Amino acid sequence: MTRPRANALTVDVEEWFHICGVDGQLAAQHWDALPSRVVRTTQLLLEDLDRAGVRATFFVLGWVADRYPALVQQIHAAGHEIGTHGYSHVRVYELSAEAFVADLRRSITALRGIGVDNVVAYRAPEWSINDRSMWALDLLATEGIRLDASMAPLKIVGRIDYPRRPHVRETSAGPVVECPPFVADRFGHVMPMGWGWGLRYSTPKRVLRTMEAANREGQPAVLMVHPWEIDPDPPRVSLPPKAWFSHYFRLSGFRRRLVEILVSAELGALSDLTALSMFL
Repeated sequence: MTRPRANALTVDVEEWFHICGVDGQLAAQHWDALPSRVVRTTQLLLEDLDRAGVRATFFVLGWVADRYPALVQQIHAAGHEIGTHGYSHVRVYELSAEAFVADLRRSITALRGIGVDNVVAYRAPEWSINDRSMWALDLLATEGIRLDASMAPLKIVGRIDYPRRPHVRETSAGPVVECPPFVADRFGHVMPMGWGWGLRYSTPKRVLRTMEAANREGQPAVLMVHPWEIDPDPPRVSLPPKAWFSHYFRLSGFRRRLVEILVSAELGALSDLTALSMFL
């Protein structure tokens, strides 16, 4: 562990076509035939993190780990923390308990097979541990997961009254530390300030100013990005309107804007968060 940090950066390592709920040409049976971008885009992000001196938590999809083990080893060798993003990028509430455990175990096996031994952090695809799948927390704890980052205090994927700070969720198999993504109140609504379209929409100055305000109140800001968001030439496909907005809105210039945040904010991996020191 490095020195404590006020905020954290997390990365969901997945392909540009890993979009929940989309079938047709992006259905799972076509993934191996689609152009892969995850190695190059993740390497670009690693370069930016190295220059900014930022350590992050990378939630690696098991599907990616099996196909690109050298990429995961490169992330690990660079000193970043590695957790699991599951294996098949399916929303948790769309799985049975048995299927969820199988998917989780398969992802951990993929990571352990390439030298990542201590996998204790998890993030669900599309923040899909919510009121429809709280049972998953018990199963995560049973499987040795100590830190979950899957519950978003946002109406679309979670609930706005979920806690915005790291907190402990008691389960039948022991405590799990829940570490929510950064949101902010804007325009009378809760906005995903630290991730997705909200992070891409906001100027670096506004993001940094909002993070500083949260930090003054003792709240860490947990940011999340995908490697595909900094792709200099992202593949373009037709998507349903909501998916298109989430996936493509303000991608242009996002790498430059993200670098401005990386070099100015106090960021570390999740386990480096000062706010988590009492739990981990």
